[in-house]
Amino acid sequence: MLIADSLAIAGRHLPLLHPTSLAVARGELLLVQAVPQPTRTALALGLSARMRPTEGTVSWSGNSTLGPVRRISALVDSPEINEPEAHLRVRDLVAEDLALQPGPIWRRSGIDAWIRKHHMDELANEWLDAIDPLARLALLTHLALEDRGVEMLVFDSPDRHGIPEDDWFHYLQSVATGRRAPAVVAVVQRIPANWGGSTAWAGRVQDKLAVAPAPAADLDTEDQATAAPRENPGEPVAEASPVTAQGLADDADAAAPTTHLTAPKEES
Repeated sequence: MLIADSLAIAGRHLPLLHPTSLAVARGELLLVQAVPQPTRTALALGLSARMRPTEGTVSWSGNSTLGPVRRISALVDSPEINEPEAHLRVRDLVAEDLALQPGPIWRRSGIDAWIRKHHMDELANEWLDAIDPLARLALLTHLALEDRGVEMLVFDSPDRHGIPEDDWFHYLQSVATGRRAPAVVAVVQRIPANWGGSTAWAGRVQDKLAVAPAPAADLDTEDQATAAPRENPGEPVAEASPVTAQGLADDADAAAPTTHLTAPKEES
Protein backbone atom coordinates (compact mmCIF):
# COMPACT_ATOMS: atom_id res chain seq x y z
CA MET A 1 0.00 0.00 0.00
CA LEU A 2 1.21 3.50 -0.86
CA ILE A 3 0.51 6.25 1.65
CA ALA A 4 1.40 9.88 1.04
CA ASP A 5 1.06 11.83 4.27
CA SER A 6 1.03 15.63 3.93
CA LEU A 7 3.41 15.38 0.96
CA ALA A 8 4.63 18.84 -0.09
CA ILE A 9 7.28 20.02 -2.57
CA ALA A 10 8.72 23.53 -2.72
CA GLY A 11 9.50 25.29 -5.98
CA ARG A 12 11.89 28.06 -6.99
CA HIS A 13 9.42 30.89 -6.37
CA LEU A 14 6.14 29.24 -5.33
CA PRO A 15 5.19 25.83 -3.91
CA LEU A 16 5.01 23.14 -6.57
CA LEU A 17 2.79 20.97 -4.41
CA HIS A 18 0.84 21.98 -1.32
CA PRO A 19 0.48 19.32 1.43
CA THR A 20 -1.35 16.35 -0.04
CA SER A 21 -2.48 13.09 1.52
CA LEU A 22 -3.68 9.99 -0.31
CA ALA A 23 -3.53 6.22 -0.18
CA VAL A 24 -3.76 3.45 -2.77
CA ALA A 25 -3.45 -0.32 -2.53
CA ARG A 26 -2.36 -2.92 -5.03
CA GLY A 27 -5.17 -3.80 -7.40
CA GLU A 28 -6.67 -0.30 -7.15
CA LEU A 29 -6.78 2.67 -9.53
CA LEU A 30 -6.64 6.08 -7.86
CA LEU A 31 -7.32 9.25 -9.85
CA VAL A 32 -5.75 12.41 -8.43
CA GLN A 33 -6.81 15.83 -9.71
CA ALA A 34 -4.04 18.43 -9.84
CA VAL A 35 -3.54 21.73 -11.68
CA PRO A 36 -1.51 23.14 -13.33
CA GLN A 37 0.84 20.75 -15.17
CA PRO A 38 3.89 21.53 -12.97
CA THR A 39 1.86 20.45 -9.93
CA ARG A 40 0.84 17.22 -11.65
CA THR A 41 4.44 16.42 -12.52
CA ALA A 42 5.72 17.33 -9.04
CA LEU A 43 3.09 15.08 -7.46
CA ALA A 44 3.93 12.21 -9.81
CA LEU A 45 7.64 12.62 -9.04
CA GLY A 46 6.94 12.75 -5.32
CA LEU A 47 4.67 9.69 -5.25
CA SER A 48 7.21 7.63 -7.18
CA ALA A 49 10.05 8.85 -4.90
CA ARG A 50 11.88 10.53 -7.75
CA MET A 51 11.81 13.93 -6.03
CA ARG A 52 12.51 14.38 -2.35
CA PRO A 53 9.59 16.06 -0.56
CA THR A 54 10.08 19.30 1.32
CA GLU A 55 7.57 18.17 3.92
CA GLY A 56 5.62 15.01 4.65
CA THR A 57 6.34 11.43 3.72
CA VAL A 58 5.57 8.84 1.08
CA SER A 59 5.70 5.18 2.14
CA TRP A 60 5.10 1.73 0.70
CA SER A 61 3.96 -1.03 3.06
CA GLY A 62 5.00 1.11 6.01
CA ASN A 63 8.51 1.87 4.71
CA SER A 64 9.03 5.61 4.19
CA THR A 65 12.61 5.30 2.91
CA LEU A 66 12.68 6.77 -0.60
CA GLY A 67 14.94 4.09 -2.11
CA PRO A 68 12.54 1.16 -1.63
CA VAL A 69 9.57 3.23 -2.80
CA ARG A 70 11.48 4.19 -5.92
CA ARG A 71 12.42 0.58 -6.66
CA ILE A 72 8.84 -0.71 -6.61
CA SER A 73 7.39 2.20 -8.62
CA ALA A 74 7.42 3.18 -12.27
CA LEU A 75 6.82 6.75 -13.46
CA VAL A 76 5.03 6.61 -16.81
CA ASP A 77 4.99 9.24 -19.56
CA SER A 78 5.82 12.31 -17.48
CA PRO A 79 6.11 15.47 -19.66
CA GLU A 80 9.70 16.68 -19.96
CA ILE A 81 10.82 13.99 -17.50
CA ASN A 82 10.57 10.58 -19.17
CA GLU A 83 8.02 11.16 -21.92
CA PRO A 84 9.36 9.24 -24.97
CA GLU A 85 10.62 11.27 -27.90
CA ALA A 86 8.06 11.59 -30.70
CA HIS A 87 10.71 10.95 -33.36
CA LEU A 88 11.29 7.39 -32.10
CA ARG A 89 9.76 4.40 -33.80
CA VAL A 90 7.99 1.85 -31.62
CA ARG A 91 10.78 -0.67 -32.20
CA ASP A 92 13.40 1.88 -31.11
CA LEU A 93 11.54 2.67 -27.89
CA VAL A 94 11.17 -1.01 -27.07
CA ALA A 95 14.89 -1.60 -27.72
CA GLU A 96 15.83 1.35 -25.52
CA ASP A 97 13.64 0.30 -22.61
CA LEU A 98 14.61 -3.36 -22.73
CA ALA A 99 18.27 -2.34 -22.65
CA LEU A 100 17.63 -0.47 -19.38
CA GLN A 101 16.12 -3.48 -17.62
CA PRO A 102 17.77 -4.48 -14.35
CA GLY A 103 19.37 -7.89 -14.08
CA PRO A 104 21.59 -9.98 -16.36
CA ILE A 105 21.35 -9.52 -20.12
CA TRP A 106 20.43 -13.15 -20.73
CA ARG A 107 17.17 -12.65 -18.81
CA ARG A 108 16.00 -9.76 -20.98
CA SER A 109 13.47 -10.28 -23.74
CA GLY A 110 14.55 -9.92 -27.35
CA ILE A 111 13.09 -6.94 -29.19
CA ASP A 112 11.19 -8.87 -31.86
CA ALA A 113 10.03 -11.50 -29.37
CA TRP A 114 8.73 -8.79 -27.03
CA ILE A 115 6.85 -7.05 -29.83
CA ARG A 116 5.25 -10.34 -30.94
CA LYS A 117 4.39 -11.27 -27.37
CA HIS A 118 2.43 -8.06 -26.94
CA HIS A 119 0.79 -8.24 -30.38
CA MET A 120 2.36 -5.01 -31.60
CA ASP A 121 3.83 -6.31 -34.87
CA GLU A 122 1.84 -3.85 -36.97
CA LEU A 123 3.06 -0.93 -34.86
CA ALA A 124 6.74 -1.86 -34.74
CA ASN A 125 7.89 0.48 -37.53
CA GLU A 126 5.44 3.30 -36.79
CA TRP A 127 6.49 6.64 -35.30
CA LEU A 128 5.30 7.09 -31.72
CA ASP A 129 3.42 10.28 -32.53
CA ALA A 130 1.59 8.52 -35.36
CA ILE A 131 0.05 5.61 -33.47
CA ASP A 132 -3.31 5.64 -31.74
CA PRO A 133 -2.96 7.38 -28.32
CA LEU A 134 -4.60 4.48 -26.51
CA ALA A 135 -2.22 2.04 -28.20
CA ARG A 136 0.64 4.32 -27.09
CA LEU A 137 -0.66 4.21 -23.51
CA ALA A 138 -0.78 0.40 -23.66
CA LEU A 139 2.76 0.26 -25.08
CA LEU A 140 4.15 2.40 -22.26
CA THR A 141 2.23 0.38 -19.68
CA HIS A 142 3.64 -2.91 -20.98
CA LEU A 143 7.13 -1.45 -20.91
CA ALA A 144 6.68 -0.09 -17.41
CA LEU A 145 5.73 -3.54 -16.14
CA GLU A 146 8.64 -5.32 -17.79
CA ASP A 147 10.52 -4.90 -14.53
CA ARG A 148 9.09 -7.64 -12.31
CA GLY A 149 9.96 -5.63 -9.21
CA VAL A 150 7.42 -2.92 -10.09
CA GLU A 151 4.35 -2.95 -7.87
CA MET A 152 3.03 0.56 -8.56
CA LEU A 153 2.52 2.62 -11.71
CA VAL A 154 2.26 6.41 -11.56
CA PHE A 155 0.90 8.02 -14.74
CA ASP A 156 1.49 11.74 -15.26
CA SER A 157 -1.42 13.35 -17.15
CA PRO A 158 -2.65 10.37 -19.22
CA ASP A 159 -5.64 12.54 -20.15
CA ARG A 160 -3.52 15.00 -22.16
CA HIS A 161 -3.37 12.94 -25.36
CA GLY A 162 -7.01 13.27 -26.40
CA ILE A 163 -8.06 9.73 -25.45
CA PRO A 164 -11.77 9.59 -24.57
CA GLU A 165 -12.11 9.65 -20.80
CA ASP A 166 -13.97 6.36 -20.56
CA ASP A 167 -11.27 4.64 -22.63
CA TRP A 168 -8.19 5.66 -20.67
CA PHE A 169 -9.59 5.15 -17.20
CA HIS A 170 -11.21 1.82 -18.11
CA TYR A 171 -7.89 0.67 -19.54
CA LEU A 172 -5.94 1.73 -16.43
CA GLN A 173 -8.56 0.09 -14.22
CA SER A 174 -8.18 -3.15 -16.16
CA VAL A 175 -4.41 -2.96 -15.58
CA ALA A 176 -4.90 -2.47 -11.82
CA THR A 177 -7.33 -5.38 -11.55
CA GLY A 178 -5.29 -7.73 -13.73
CA ARG A 179 -3.43 -10.71 -12.30
CA ARG A 180 -0.28 -8.63 -11.76
CA ALA A 181 -2.46 -6.27 -9.63
CA PRO A 182 -0.20 -3.21 -9.35
CA ALA A 183 -1.32 -0.11 -7.52
CA VAL A 184 -2.11 2.46 -10.23
CA VAL A 185 -2.15 6.23 -9.72
CA ALA A 186 -3.19 8.58 -12.53
CA VAL A 187 -2.53 12.28 -11.86
CA VAL A 188 -4.97 14.11 -14.12
CA GLN A 189 -6.25 17.58 -14.97
CA ARG A 190 -9.77 16.71 -13.87
CA ILE A 191 -11.66 13.71 -12.54
CA PRO A 192 -13.95 12.32 -15.30
CA ALA A 193 -17.65 12.69 -14.56
CA ASN A 194 -18.21 8.97 -15.18
CA TRP A 195 -15.51 7.82 -12.77
CA GLY A 196 -16.92 6.18 -9.67
CA GLY A 197 -13.74 4.84 -8.10
CA SER A 198 -11.15 6.21 -5.69
CA THR A 199 -10.22 9.88 -5.99
CA ALA A 200 -7.94 12.42 -4.36
CA TRP A 201 -7.02 16.06 -4.91
CA ALA A 202 -3.65 17.78 -4.80
CA GLY A 203 -3.46 20.18 -1.88
CA ARG A 204 -5.88 18.27 0.35
CA VAL A 205 -4.87 16.56 3.59
CA GLN A 206 -6.85 13.75 5.20
CA ASP A 207 -6.75 12.95 8.90
CA LYS A 208 -7.23 9.24 8.30
CA LEU A 209 -6.02 7.36 5.25
CA ALA A 210 -7.63 4.08 4.30
CA VAL A 211 -7.92 1.94 1.21
CA ALA A 212 -9.71 -1.23 0.24
CA PRO A 213 -7.78 -4.48 0.90
CA ALA A 214 -5.47 -5.34 -1.97
CA PRO A 215 -6.13 -8.54 -3.92
CA ALA A 216 -3.48 -11.22 -3.66
CA ALA A 217 -1.08 -11.05 -6.58
CA ASP A 218 -0.34 -14.23 -8.50
CA LEU A 219 3.41 -14.60 -8.11
CA ASP A 220 3.63 -17.89 -9.99
CA THR A 221 2.80 -16.52 -13.39
CA GLU A 222 4.38 -13.83 -15.50
CA ASP A 223 2.43 -10.77 -16.57
CA GLN A 224 2.23 -10.34 -20.31
CA ALA A 225 2.72 -6.61 -19.91
CA THR A 226 6.11 -6.16 -18.39
CA ALA A 227 7.95 -2.79 -18.70
CA ALA A 228 10.76 -0.79 -17.22
CA PRO A 229 10.69 2.57 -15.52
CA ARG A 230 12.32 4.89 -18.02
CA GLU A 231 15.04 5.80 -15.59
CA ASN A 232 17.56 3.84 -13.56
CA PRO A 233 16.13 2.99 -10.11
CA GLY A 234 19.63 3.30 -8.74
CA GLU A 235 20.01 6.96 -9.65
CA PRO A 236 19.95 9.53 -6.83
CA VAL A 237 16.61 10.98 -5.83
CA ALA A 238 16.14 14.51 -7.13
CA GLU A 239 16.06 17.26 -4.55
CA ALA A 240 13.35 19.91 -4.77
CA SER A 241 16.03 22.53 -5.41
CA PRO A 242 16.20 25.45 -7.86
CA VAL A 243 18.37 23.34 -10.18
CA THR A 244 16.10 20.31 -10.19
CA ALA A 245 12.73 22.01 -10.05
CA GLN A 246 13.45 25.19 -11.99
CA GLY A 247 11.56 24.23 -15.13
CA LEU A 248 8.56 23.13 -13.12
CA ALA A 249 8.56 26.09 -10.76
CA ASP A 250 8.88 28.70 -13.49
CA ASP A 251 5.70 27.32 -15.05
CA ALA A 252 3.83 27.12 -11.77
CA ASP A 253 2.78 30.77 -11.99
CA ALA A 254 0.59 30.02 -14.99
CA ALA A 255 -2.97 28.80 -14.58
CA ALA A 256 -3.86 25.41 -15.94
CA PRO A 257 -6.03 25.81 -18.37
CA THR A 258 -10.54 3.31 -31.21
CA THR A 259 -8.27 0.91 -30.71
CA HIS A 260 -9.68 -2.02 -28.70
CA LEU A 261 -7.13 -2.88 -26.04
CA THR A 262 -7.18 -5.29 -23.15
CA ALA A 263 -5.31 -5.24 -19.90
CA PRO A 264 -1.99 -7.02 -19.63
CA LYS A 265 -2.63 -10.73 -19.07
CA GLU A 266 -0.58 -13.42 -17.47
CA GLU A 267 0.84 -16.29 -19.43
CA SER A 268 0.58 -19.75 -18.04
